[in-house]
Amino acid sequence: MSLQVGERPTRQPGAKRNPEATRRALLKAARAEFAAKGLAGARVDEIAASAGVNKQLVYHHFGDKAGLYLKVLEVLYEEIRKREHALELEGLEPEAAIRKLVEASFDHLADHPDFVALLADENRHGASHIKGSEKLTAMHSPFVALIRETLRKGETAGVFRQNIDPLQLYISIAGLAFFFFSNTPTLSAIFDTDLSLPKAIEARRGHVVDLVMSALRP
Repeated sequence: MSLQVGERPTRQPGAKRNPEATRRALLKAARAEFAAKGLAGARVDEIAASAGVNKQLVYHHFGDKAGLYLKVLEVLYEEIRKREHALELEGLEPEAAIRKLVEASFDHLADHPDFVALLADENRHGASHIKGSEKLTAMHSPFVALIRETLRKGETAGVFRQNIDPLQLYISIAGLAFFFFSNTPTLSAIFDTDLSLPKAIEARRGHVVDLVMSALRP
């Protein structure tokens, strides 16, 4: 039986429940709901309805709405860490490695506007949910260590200046992209130009890459 426009999928009576599939469906629905309405505005019953399950399963799998929200945040960070890991920076020359990191960081935000929205919402909450996640801290530390080693190699090769803080560099890379995507509507209005257009995004990407690489050179 096909669904009519506006209908949501529901599990058929007697159908075998797949816990992992249920979790994935809930996380997908929650991600959209939280990105659109924030933690405060999101409703558990809407998330469950979008996922096609009983809302009691939200509490069964995630404890409460805050628990589901944290899990969504963890998934978002897991995605960007996987993307960065796939770059295999340790096998590249220092300049190529940092350039590739800057490009990937920018592209990830361009591809995932919900990440920008959810991060802005969590900052409004003072990062109170992220602070409770040991998983996120463990996820970031090794990557900062990899950047540190890449910078050290660049110093030795004479292509990077000395004493660049790897954490500050990573924050700068993230900030240059995040500010652009989180403020595109206001920046577009202020400068009377549509910065959401592909050519504007590409121009910003090139500028960010050039700016970071210039800052690293001796």
